[in-house]
Amino acid sequence: MSRKRFRWVVTAVPALALTAAWLVRGLIVVTVAGPSMEPAHRHGDRLLAWRRRRPAVGRVVVVEIPGTGPSSAGDTGDLADRYWMIKRVAAVPGDPVPRERVPALSDVPEERVPSGRLVLLGDNSEFSRDSRRMGYFAADRVLGTVLCRLW
Repeated sequence: MSRKRFRWVVTAVPALALTAAWLVRGLIVVTVAGPSMEPAHRHGDRLLAWRRRRPAVGRVVVVEIPGTGPSSAGDTGDLADRYWMIKRVAAVPGDPVPRERVPALSDVPEERVPSGRLVLLGDNSEFSRDSRRMGYFAADRVLGTVLCRLW
């Protein structure tokens, strides 16, 4: 191996380690509880989510259940102490409000989903607590976007 090539390998290894550490810190494993996302995700499935990926229509996200997060007094709270749900993104800011699919939004005055809000739906509407009943979800309460199911 030439001297020049050896130096490249030695300097590249720390960069790869830093990249891997950055990726690992952004990943989280969540476990599905309940039937609201069937048939795509079943009770007990373990999902890998990436905390740095933005929600997009059709993607599944991990979101904090409204009213269960840290207090408004500035307490950030531990992630393990909060309550989370897994839902599919139906609309993002700027999309038309899906009034016909989401009864809780049928009377909102705006034509488009406002900035900082998301419309989230469970795949199994019969057993899902989602935007159909709760309206908009705060986009800043999304923990991450699901990448895949872990076997």
